[in-house]
Amino acid sequence: MGDEGETISAGRQERILKKAGVRMTRPRKIILTILADHGDHPDALEIFRRATRIDPSISLSTVYRTMKLFEEMGAIQRHVFAGGPSRFERADVIHHDHLIDVDSGEVVEFRSDLIERLQEELARELGYEVVSHRLELYGRKRKPD
Repeated sequence: MGDEGETISAGRQERILKKAGVRMTRPRKIILTILADHGDHPDALEIFRRATRIDPSISLSTVYRTMKLFEEMGAIQRHVFAGGPSRFERADVIHHDHLIDVDSGEVVEFRSDLIERLQEELARELGYEVVSHRLELYGRKRKPD
């Protein structure tokens, strides 16, 4: 993992996947670049739209298969936010949580040291050690007073 908010380059991630035995086809390279070049959380259909702008021969089934493979290899994370399709982001950024706008579907990434400390403290009080967690907040933008 890199520093907060940083990801490794698409080229370096490609080398890591190749070393793990993944054959890097043109569609896979394109999808990897799309995920590297955007900081959002696209669903498979949005990844497909972006990919076909680069190479119209890429099929939706190729996108689905590639996303499944990249997830199995640990290169991406799948998120299923309430009421929506699976969305994806690269797995090589520092841990962060998500706030999902229930009106627009926008996903806002955030990190709070206070929340992280509270989770650790609560787990410790209950006799546990946190090994993993996901926090999703759902809300809508407040109207100005």
